[in-house]
Amino acid sequence: MKILKVVGAVLIALVLGVAVAAPIGPMPGFFIGGEQAQPPETWPDTSAVHEVKLKVPGGLPRVVIIWIVEVTGDLYVVGDRSGGWVRKIGAASPVELRIGDSTFALNAVAVSEDPEAILGAWLDKYEPDYPEIVAGFRNDTAGADSAAVFRLDRG
Repeated sequence: MKILKVVGAVLIALVLGVAVAAPIGPMPGFFIGGEQAQPPETWPDTSAVHEVKLKVPGGLPRVVIIWIVEVTGDLYVVGDRSGGWVRKIGAASPVELRIGDSTFALNAVAVSEDPEAILGAWLDKYEPDYPEIVAGFRNDTAGADSAAVFRLDRG
């Protein structure tokens, strides 16, 4: 009987560990997965890539599922300034980006000059597939002020 309780406790711990460690839907996790790869000199077309995983550092690293946009050969992600992963990055931080099965070590650098152009491209990319969500962002007059834009530079 005691062995069954121990086995049951171990199984529950494993299930909870997997649920907390892996990103599930919009829920963050700790592990990004994928095969480590060198960032390409020129990023391939990402117009059809809607969601990627981004791992930010910290005492407890965090993996978020996020939208990405390419503008003039650079990749960008956008988040709410008050978001936990955004605060972990701050002005700049090493991150990992997973696109498909490839994971790239990069540096996220806050964009302070003309973030509106990046935000516009980001909204334009996602509006056809997510019109209700994007309309909410476009109608939010404080949106640009509350958004944090990060360029993902090669490490």
